[in-house]
Amino acid sequence: MIYDKYSFKIPEGMGIRVITDTDAKNEADDQYCIVHTLLSPRFDNVGMIAAHFGDKRSKTSMEDSYQEVVKIFDLMKFEKSIIRKGATKCLPDMQTPVQSEGAKLIIEEAMKDDEKPLFVTFLGPLTDLASAYLIEPRIADRLTCIWIGGGVYPTGGPEYNLSNDINAANVVFNSTIPLWQVPRDVYHQMIVSITELEEKVAPYGEIGKYLYEQLIEAAHKAWAKKPPRTGEVWSLGDSPVVGLMLWDHMHDFDWIPAPNATEDMYYVHKLNNRPIRVYKRINSRFILEDFFSKIKKFAMQ
Repeated sequence: MIYDKYSFKIPEGMGIRVITDTDAKNEADDQYCIVHTLLSPRFDNVGMIAAHFGDKRSKTSMEDSYQEVVKIFDLMKFEKSIIRKGATKCLPDMQTPVQSEGAKLIIEEAMKDDEKPLFVTFLGPLTDLASAYLIEPRIADRLTCIWIGGGVYPTGGPEYNLSNDINAANVVFNSTIPLWQVPRDVYHQMIVSITELEEKVAPYGEIGKYLYEQLIEAAHKAWAKKPPRTGEVWSLGDSPVVGLMLWDHMHDFDWIPAPNATEDMYYVHKLNNRPIRVYKRINSRFILEDFFSKIKKFAMQ
């Protein structure tokens, strides 16, 4: 699925296939990333997988994410055939996959004979990728994973996406799957003011109105629990995956031997392990302005 209703065209050979794995009902930022992904003409969107986000906030978290993805597609009037359900729970250990439509899709798409590179982005836990890899290890050199998750390097520490499947993260760390990791301190750089969202998102169609209103609702719930927050800003922490697929920020990452994550989510560094790409900063303005332009053009068609 390619949305390309722009005056410019993507040059031959520069398109990529994209699968998005999203815990969409966990918070309010996944929705922005999903819409941005769907409106980017470089991306041939071949899958949108609903991910679980543990069972502390909801006992049906994957199904909640699935219904949220469906709602976004309905608001945009997009055909829903690429939506899949992911795992309902985390891996029980590092050897046992959790079967799901999402894991099956990742395997099928990775094993296709297609000239377009495959990127699989994870806005929550890595359960579906780890499961796909355990089922079919040959996918390892046939895709690139971009993951929003993990604590600050070099020490690590508690981080929400990692907490929802530590076993899956360790499966991926110890695989040979190309991994671009966007850790907590970097995805928090995606700061935007509520006023800017009111001006540049809310007026633009049903989807713009929904994106803004659902964020305001989520934000007020969060602010009530954490009074030190200012009440005027939010972090669209999942959106870096779109920016990195549009422009990989070639000077903004380090190659670091893949660590292991302990039960309390600290990194154990293995100097002889394969290197992964760990981002240390992203260009939030580039990512935000691209999104603002695309949602405006989409609404005005």
